[in-house]
Amino acid sequence: MVGIVVSENEPIDRALKRFKKKYERSGVLKEFKKRAYFTKPSVKKRMKKVKAIRRAQRALMEQV
Repeated sequence: MVGIVVSENEPIDRALKRFKKKYERSGVLKEFKKRAYFTKPSVKKRMKKVKAIRRAQRALMEQV
């Protein structure tokens, strides 16, 4: 559960901004999207392999 402590003199806008930042960093939304649908283990494995290939190509291009 994500929460923040708001001081008496703190504007609500600033508190909301801190909450949003903390919420995003905690990864709650990412986890929710990941669990929204089922992916077969074979598909997960394939996607992991594709991501690794892309990451390697990107690293190779940065070196050149």
